[in-house]
Amino acid sequence: MEAYKKHTSIAALMNRSNVDTDQIIPTQFLKKIERTGFGIHLFHDWRFLADNVTPNPEFELNKPVFKGAKILVTGANFGCGSSREHAPWAIADYGFNTVISTSFADIFYTNCFKNALLPIRVSKDELAALMAEIAANEGVEFTVDLEAEKLTTPGGIVIHIEVDPFRKESLLGGLDDIAWTLKHEDKITAFEEKQKQTLPWLWK
Repeated sequence: MEAYKKHTSIAALMNRSNVDTDQIIPTQFLKKIERTGFGIHLFHDWRFLADNVTPNPEFELNKPVFKGAKILVTGANFGCGSSREHAPWAIADYGFNTVISTSFADIFYTNCFKNALLPIRVSKDELAALMAEIAANEGVEFTVDLEAEKLTTPGGIVIHIEVDPFRKESLLGGLDDIAWTLKHEDKITAFEEKQKQTLPWLWK
């Protein structure tokens, strides 16, 4: 998993609430077990016209000013719906590493941290201020400093980021569940060797 680093990036505005996982990554694209290759299908039904090829000029994220954005600012209850982990896979593969909203579906929120995505919860007033700054200056760049737990904008907005210490350490270190387990590989190996000696029938 890629480590999360302090960065200044374009903040893309998608002012929609209750965006569910079926819109984030439609079911017809859930045919792979790898985590990569889903970004091209992110928000597919919104991003493309009926021919499934032509970009929809009315969709917010298709605006040229949002190209290369790593920060997605969106409405309440983001990531609701099914529990598919493909949703954060698609968001990360598209290029985002931060999603800002007032609220997230619980399972989606947890899955973000397992896939190098930082979900930032803000108040309604803070979200309104962030959205207003983007709307007034599309292409504006925000700065996210996870280590300092701070989000800042050129307009003078400063928001404290609340992140569980373990999740923060995992993001900063680029450590998923497997990586955390491998940090104790020597102890696991020692335990298995002891088991082989004391309970040999388990290893036959």
